[in-house]
Amino acid sequence: MALYEHVFLARQDVTAQQVETMTETYKAIIEANGGAVAKVEYWGVKSLAYRIKKNRKAHFALFNLDAPHAAVAEMERQMAISEDILRFMTVKVEELEEGPSAMLQKRDRDDRPDRGDRFDRGDRPDRGPRRSRDDDAGLDAVEEDI
Repeated sequence: MALYEHVFLARQDVTAQQVETMTETYKAIIEANGGAVAKVEYWGVKSLAYRIKKNRKAHFALFNLDAPHAAVAEMERQMAISEDILRFMTVKVEELEEGPSAMLQKRDRDDRPDRGDRFDRGDRPDRGPRRSRDDDAGLDAVEEDI
């Protein structure tokens, strides 16, 4: 059997629950035709670069498949019939990616709480200790006048 990565986009009007139902349906099609779904990832609702069938956003989902071509072809046929699926793409790969995909890693990176303190990062070893603006402003002269 061959290894595939399959991504599909569902209309923004459907709920996350309906997208989960769709993923279970397509997973069952693969398994009924002798394949296996190694991983399912739901990436959430994302903005599209351009309109697709009058939609500006879509639900994104990823399958990692270990299946024969006939199973993948049947799943794609069912997706082409569905009105809720905007686009899908299947790519044959040499090996399946372990762990979270790049899209989920990006989301984790964006959710970090330390992004608010960009300007207070402390000393940099390649530049030496940080100086404040007051060091260069000549505050010594002001203190002498007082």
